[in-house]
Amino acid sequence: MPAAVSFLALRGVPEIKAGDDLAAIIRAALRQTGLQLESGDLLVVAQKIVSKSEGRLVRLSEIAPSLEAQALALKVQKDPRFVELVLRESDEVLRAVPNILITRHRCGWVMANAGIDRSNIPDAEDQVLLLPQDCDASARRLREALAPEHPAVIISDSFGRPWREGTVNVALGVAGYTGVLDLRGTTDRQGRTLQSTQIALADAVAAGAGLVMGESTEGIPVTLVRGLDFSWPLSDGQSIVRPSEGDLFR
Repeated sequence: MPAAVSFLALRGVPEIKAGDDLAAIIRAALRQTGLQLESGDLLVVAQKIVSKSEGRLVRLSEIAPSLEAQALALKVQKDPRFVELVLRESDEVLRAVPNILITRHRCGWVMANAGIDRSNIPDAEDQVLLLPQDCDASARRLREALAPEHPAVIISDSFGRPWREGTVNVALGVAGYTGVLDLRGTTDRQGRTLQSTQIALADAVAAGAGLVMGESTEGIPVTLVRGLDFSWPLSDGQSIVRPSEGDLFR
């Protein structure tokens, strides 16, 4: 990655509703910020506005919890309707104790509550927001919609990390950029062959964008990133997901 990379917050993105044209909204935010898309640009877009535009808001009042969800809800002390949605979005429950429910999302991410969120949601007492159906596909569609420049797109979300406090922005969907740069087989400065080095480039970019996007009341869901190296092979967000058979901690 080059030495000079810029992270530019796009202001003026309104509250997003189902069916909204994100590409048009991003172009309007670019104009309001005094920017134009250029060759080699990348956009980091918060998962939340992608989910909202794709109609992923769900009313808990419309959910009938299964017996499995009801039993698990008692264990984790959460709303059984919420737990039902978590189970629908997950392939496996990994940890369930009071106030904590960790699952493997159907797309492979290990996360709390299958990424289902209530923060900054209208009518949060009854509505929750699910992750996009396919973050890589969402990133590809947005990139294509931003013709003719076709900037790279990363769809990001904030994750907690094992053994570390706090959350960090990571990449869920990637289009037009490198998810993971595999350096195995290359050599270091001393000529030794690298055996295991893989760099999560998309996660690194998402984390940098998180510094300007914020995590609470900032209201900046899109960041324009400039100065990145695009010489590496392209890969999507699924390239960052560690396969279950590689999980050495359970």
